Amino acid sequence: MGDDNLGHLERLVSELGARGLLARVVRSQSGRLFVRVINPNATSLSESVTCQPLSVPDVADWWYWWSWGERLHQADDPAGAATKVARVLAAVGE
Repeated sequence: MGDDNLGHLERLVSELGARGLLARVVRSQSGRLFVRVINPNATSLSESVTCQPLSVPDVADWWYWWSWGERLHQADDPAGAATKVARVLAAVGE
């Protein structure tokens, strides 16, 4: 699971960077990986995104998840996920 997770997160970091957001993969003390995203034009606008497979029997689809536990976007489309994150973290007037 670790390599898939890291690969999905790294692709998301690349897409977020292309949209002008600061993003990096972070490993928590428990070992869990996530992407920390910050809008450099409004640093109070930030989010943490995880990546996990959908927990449905016999389904191996990976998804990006918002920090509050809601599914964000399928992990095979990091560009689509980055667009959603960028929209949520946009400052007024951006």
